Amino acid sequence: MRAEALPDSLVVVSNRQPYSHEWASGPVDGPIEDDDVTVSEATGGVTSALDPLMRARGGTWVAWASGGADMAVAEDGVVEVPPGEGSYRLKRVPLSDEAIDGYYHGYANQVLWPLCHEDTGRMWGDPTFWEQYRAVNDRFADAVRSVTDADDFVWFQDYHLALAPRVVRRARPGATLHHFWHIPWPAPSVFDHCPHARQILDGLLACDVIGFHTTVFVARFLRCVESTLPDATVDEDAGVVHYDGASTHVVANPLGIDVEGVRQRATAADTAAVRRRVLGETVPDPSIPIVLGVERLDYSKGIPERIAALDHLWERRPDLRGAFTYVQKASRTREGIATYRRYRQDVVAEIQRVNDLYATDDWQPIAYTERKLSTETLDGLYRVADVALVTPHRDGMNLVAHEYPTACVDGDGALVLSELAGAATQLDGALTVNPHDIAGIADALERALELDDDERRDRLERLQESVAALDSRHWVERQFATGPD
Repeated sequence: MRAEALPDSLVVVSNRQPYSHEWASGPVDGPIEDDDVTVSEATGGVTSALDPLMRARGGTWVAWASGGADMAVAEDGVVEVPPGEGSYRLKRVPLSDEAIDGYYHGYANQVLWPLCHEDTGRMWGDPTFWEQYRAVNDRFADAVRSVTDADDFVWFQDYHLALAPRVVRRARPGATLHHFWHIPWPAPSVFDHCPHARQILDGLLACDVIGFHTTVFVARFLRCVESTLPDATVDEDAGVVHYDGASTHVVANPLGIDVEGVRQRATAADTAAVRRRVLGETVPDPSIPIVLGVERLDYSKGIPERIAALDHLWERRPDLRGAFTYVQKASRTREGIATYRRYRQDVVAEIQRVNDLYATDDWQPIAYTERKLSTETLDGLYRVADVALVTPHRDGMNLVAHEYPTACVDGDGALVLSELAGAATQLDGALTVNPHDIAGIADALERALELDDDERRDRLERLQESVAALDSRHWVERQFATGPD
């Protein structure tokens, strides 16, 4: 192993881009003026961790051109960002609707996503999915080659880009390649379901370093390599794979959040205004405690079980009816996939059923919103909440579990957390649950609501200390402190 300084310049490669451009009122002919386009900045997760690094050190970010005006404002596919600052370059990869359907909605999210979340019954391996996934990874690799020199640092992000490292390695044998796999890695018995297991591993093992959030995922990956690639040699103790004449270090490097940024936004939030904006008339009484869930409408997030747990709790404890309101902040996602559209319908129907069952003239049990919230408003909503329910079936990390306690700047808050989220292995102070145990979730919520002041403060302080130790700045530093001797 070696400890090295952060690279002076870096090429980041991800499906999602940090900034996107949309037409304000439709495409224009002739020169484009500033008011012809709007710019949106991606928030959370990888972008919030890497954008500050790129601003400080420069380099190039390669990503899918997802905005309608993205290519029109770019020269040879490249635009300087952030707007008005131009700290680094964004190299955009335009994709056709056919490519998006096969690569993103298809292979990435109907093969790799359910596979890695160990929900193989949802896998669907249409042959065109693999064809497009491979073709789009080639296109990303071409884009990387166009913006790199022989010995550059390239950092690939997530399951969308498992094959591109091998293609780049052939063209840039002297480059330093890293990959970070942000979602869980499955057990070998589950990975066996992958129809292209060898190709996925071969692509990833072109990297010098592969990062995962937890040691569990590292161990699983190494076992999958051992069982799938007989010509690979795995040193589990050292976390090194020797394959195709090269060595790959496989490391656990948990991603955190911008702790100070969340804390500052939560502190500055007008909590009364946040309640009015997000909840409106659904929770008019500011004295009613709020229990909060925040996630995308993805079947891995465990929302139906959570709603069933609320039903179970209110049925078992009639005295808690009217004692708190559950707020579900949801975001639509991957609506090009029928499974996701049906999932949203099921969630909304279950919320309506529970509300019909328990609502009174002056109390709504569950408030549901899909409203797009700014980071300032979301951090204020975290601060408003007395309890957060974070109960995914499985998650690589889950940064809501980091953001919520950080935003509890008033020293009050409790977290109920799935023991199958990566965050559960990193954070101390949460009330952990099996996300499939409906009665167990209800019991944990009941306990969270009834914690005495001393235990509540102690648990929250431990959570905040755990989150601070995983600040996203440290994630970047740790990633580049590992590599070949």
